Amino acid sequence: MSDPVLAPQKTSPVRPRRPFFLRRGPMEAVAVTIIALGFLMLFQPFALVLYTYSLVTLLAGTFMFMIVSKFPE
Repeated sequence: MSDPVLAPQKTSPVRPRRPFFLRRGPMEAVAVTIIALGFLMLFQPFALVLYTYSLVTLLAGTFMFMIVSKFPE
């Protein structure tokens, strides 16, 4: 018989949660939102300033998505 007091305890290491900006799921959602915002800016007929920055917004969201998709789960 083995004594539970003397037997080595199996403990799994506790991993601390990553900050919000280092987690893949939420940051992919942010990147997709930025891409969608860029499309809305591109196809709106009201403000030339929004149209002007729509391509930059699309590229920033796409670049962010490419980087964030490499993060661990």
